[in-house]
Amino acid sequence: MEAQTQQLCTFFVDGRFFGVDVTRVQEVIRHQEMTRVPLAPHAIRGLINLRGQIVTAIDMRARLGRPARTDGELPMNVVVRTNDGAVSLLVDEIGDVVLVDRNAFEALPETLDAASRHLLAGVYKLDGRLLLLLDPQRAVELGEAASAGAA
Repeated sequence: MEAQTQQLCTFFVDGRFFGVDVTRVQEVIRHQEMTRVPLAPHAIRGLINLRGQIVTAIDMRARLGRPARTDGELPMNVVVRTNDGAVSLLVDEIGDVVLVDRNAFEALPETLDAASRHLLAGVYKLDGRLLLLLDPQRAVELGEAASAGAA
């Protein structure tokens, strides 16, 4: 029966509700000081030192083509494991770990913008709200798609 469910670590970006498979999440931490990276793509906010491990911090608002946070709003870090190592996804707020029924998984709605569509694997309908399933590997790939998303 457990194969029919999936645990997702949830978070919010500009009011949207996202989830990522908990097996891909290394840790969730409060705002960390970042070192800027000159000439880095717009979505890369900087590097953080995570107990001696240097981790790239990617602003999910920029990746999703959403407005920037106001100066007083500090992002939270969802550190995910990718094919290239740990990467921090900067999000607005951390949610809970939720258990979803894999049978409730649906394709992406046509109404989603192109920047979001590229980063998502699908959606779950939960109690009157959509949980957008983020593909962490796509979220950290900053090739041409990232440039298109920022346009």
